[in-house]
Amino acid sequence: MSNLQVRVISAVVLIALILVPTWYGGVPFRLVAVLIAGAVFYEWVRMARFGGELKLLDFLPGVLMLVFLAALAAGLPALALLVLLVALVAVAAIVAAMRRDGAGRWDAPGIAYAGLSGLSLALLRGDDHSGLLAILFVFAVVWATDILAYFVGRAVGGPKLAPSISPGKTRSGALGGAVGGVVAGVVLAAIAGAGNLAWLGFVALILSVVSQAGDLFESWVKRRHGRKDSSQLIPGHGGVMDRVDGLVAAAFALYLIGWAAASADHPAHGLFAG
Repeated sequence: MSNLQVRVISAVVLIALILVPTWYGGVPFRLVAVLIAGAVFYEWVRMARFGGELKLLDFLPGVLMLVFLAALAAGLPALALLVLLVALVAVAAIVAAMRRDGAGRWDAPGIAYAGLSGLSLALLRGDDHSGLLAILFVFAVVWATDILAYFVGRAVGGPKLAPSISPGKTRSGALGGAVGGVVAGVVLAAIAGAGNLAWLGFVALILSVVSQAGDLFESWVKRRHGRKDSSQLIPGHGGVMDRVDGLVAAAFALYLIGWAAASADHPAHGLFAG
C-alpha cells in the first residue's frame, strides 16, 4: 500500500471519528475533546523530554493533566475548569522551577496548551444546535484554510511566510488560505440561515489567521526540539498535534469571541443564536 493510500484511508477514518460525535454533541464530543487534549499533551511531553532515567517528579505533569481531563470529561462548568487549569499549570511551573536538572520546563506550557485545546472544543460544541453550527464553522474555516493555503502556495509560490520556522509555507499560500477560510465560513453560515454574515465573515478571517499562526507555533515547537513530526500516532500523517494545531488555535479564538458575546459556558450562543 502506497503512502498516499495510507494517508487517504487515515484521513477518511479521522473525519468519520470526528464528525459522528460532532453531530451528537454533549458527552460523546466532550470525550473526543478529552482524547485530543490527552494526545496533544502526550506528544508535547514526548517531544520535550530528553533521554535518561525517569525520576518520580517526571510523572507529576501526567497526573496533573489526568486530573484536568477527568474534570473536563465530568462536565464541570467553564470557570471551574479554567481555575483548575490555572492551578495545575502553576503547580507544574513551580515544580519545574525547583528542579535543578532543568527538566520539566516545558511541562506547564504543555498542560496549558493541551488543556485549553480540549476545553475550547468541548465548550464550543456543547449539546445544542448553536454549538453544532459553531464547531462546524471552525471545521469549515480551518480545513478550507489548510487546503487553499497548500494549493495556492504550490501554484503561486513567492516569498516564504516564516522560513526559519516552516520553510514550506508561502505568503501567497497564507493569503489564499485566508480567502478560502472566509468563503467557507460565510457559505456555511449562509446555509445555516445566520443573519449576521458580515460579522461571521470577519470572525472567519480572524480564525483563518489564528489557525495559520497555530500551525506555525507547532512547527516552532517541533523545530525547537529537533522533531519533524509530533509523533507517529496517525499512519501517514504523523501526530495528533500535526493535524489539529490550527484547529485548536482557531477553536480557542472562537471560544473567546463567543465568551465575550454570550457566556463562558455557552459561547456558541453569541455566534449562532438558538
